[in-house]
Amino acid sequence: MNALALDMALGCSTNTALHLPAIAHEAGFKLGLELLNQVSALTPNLCHLAPAGPWAVEDLHAAGGVSAVFAELARKGLLDQGAPTVYGILGDALKGAVNRNPEVIRPIENPYSATGGLAALRGNIAPEGCVVKRSAVAPSMLKHEGPARVFEGEDQAFEAIMAGKIKAGDVVVIRYEGPRGGPGMKEMLGPTAALAGMGLDDQVALITDGRFSGATRGAAIGHVSPEAAEGGPIGLLREGDLIAIDIDGRSISVKLDETGLARRKAAWKPLPPKVSEGYLARYARQVGSAATGAIFKD
Repeated sequence: MNALALDMALGCSTNTALHLPAIAHEAGFKLGLELLNQVSALTPNLCHLAPAGPWAVEDLHAAGGVSAVFAELARKGLLDQGAPTVYGILGDALKGAVNRNPEVIRPIENPYSATGGLAALRGNIAPEGCVVKRSAVAPSMLKHEGPARVFEGEDQAFEAIMAGKIKAGDVVVIRYEGPRGGPGMKEMLGPTAALAGMGLDDQVALITDGRFSGATRGAAIGHVSPEAAEGGPIGLLREGDLIAIDIDGRSISVKLDETGLARRKAAWKPLPPKVSEGYLARYARQVGSAATGAIFKD
């Protein structure tokens, strides 16, 4: 839980919601997306590192680094200070920690926001959940409704963005980039960087069953689960569908009733797999949902 609290305070990568559940699985217990929201509700966001803010990792290091962030969280009782580390127990390792720059690492009494940098959303698009770096979302995009612009992969979406085909208010949908559909769930930096470079990151939302990196900013919502290649609802969306996103309300949905979605599901056929032989094909057959860390199915 210390690692999850740290990521909430730093406002770092949505990959946390992929890696930590996978690590937890290997350790023999379950870490679900609901825990992400529980920790976020208790943990303030203390840092706005680039591209979400003006500070670089070098600034964080000069301000006292991870130890100083931990020390701020400890002052609110948000850490297990008895947890073992390579330096001994965590509490002992933090005794010399100092916050040298309260602009880079906000004091616990003056956070950027009272809740953490990541949020998990659910709804009829993502029954198993999806993840957004809330700390990098413009306030105007925390609640957004717009028409779906649907693309069967990252390359299609990137070409449309660069060609000026995406307009303010749109919701870009990139599917078949999840653990099975990718296969392998590569980081998709191109579309989000293109939207930011064109000044659309505070006017356009992007949802995908793929993933991003810590360099993402804007209303970029990833890990939509179940993914399109598994028959998830993201695979049923059509051009122009009205998508409603409420990040603080932790919801994401398409404005269709259950009957309409069921009709589309009955007619749905998956795209052919991108890889049909070798290890990647085997991986695609065995991999599970991003919501559980994209671990192999039992």
